Amino acid sequence: MNQFEAVLFDAGDTLIRLSGSGETLLHRAAAALGVDPLDPAEVAQVWRRVLDRSSTAEELAKGRDLSTTRHREVWTALYDDAGCQRLAPGLSGELYALTVSAESWEAFPDTLPTLAAVRDRGLRIGVASDTGFDLRPAMDRLGLSPFLDTVVMSFEYGVCKPATSVFRTACDKLNVDPARTLMVGDNPLTDSGAVAAGMYVFLLPPPAKTGPRGLGHVLSLI
Repeated sequence: MNQFEAVLFDAGDTLIRLSGSGETLLHRAAAALGVDPLDPAEVAQVWRRVLDRSSTAEELAKGRDLSTTRHREVWTALYDDAGCQRLAPGLSGELYALTVSAESWEAFPDTLPTLAAVRDRGLRIGVASDTGFDLRPAMDRLGLSPFLDTVVMSFEYGVCKPATSVFRTACDKLNVDPARTLMVGDNPLTDSGAVAAGMYVFLLPPPAKTGPRGLGHVLSLI
């Protein structure tokens, strides 16, 4: 008998990611504002500052994924601090609007094949995501939703990973024992909390700029 009855996936940078580079998003946001083209070197520096700060424990502690309001406040403040407003007035807000748009997200090349293979093996599938906005429109658009039995998003529950309640809530919705559930994610600060909930965890390395995510390795575990 299979050790697992369900697989729970993180969403961002595990199944889906923002389409194109951050620099591309900044240029798109500037174009939407109607400003002159931005200097590529300055754009690259600003985006590097965003990346360097966004996944730190300090930023995660600001509760950006606990509500939609807090999400916008924290991210636009981060964009401001990274220098977006110095590039163009209003750029932080326009960049934020782009990042939460369903059209700005893409699935990794191996996402749908992996989800289909997991489903073909008779396992239930869920998503547990720390997010301050609704990812369902993006997952609908990208074709993920038909494979998902449940989606648990932090802003709807007011609690984020690594809290064990996030993972246990997902398991309850899947009607499966945590010990029979595999959690797949990419962030050791948050996704590893599933261990304390009694689950097994498979952590992916940072994604490459192009190509598959490495989700095929999940199939060797189930």
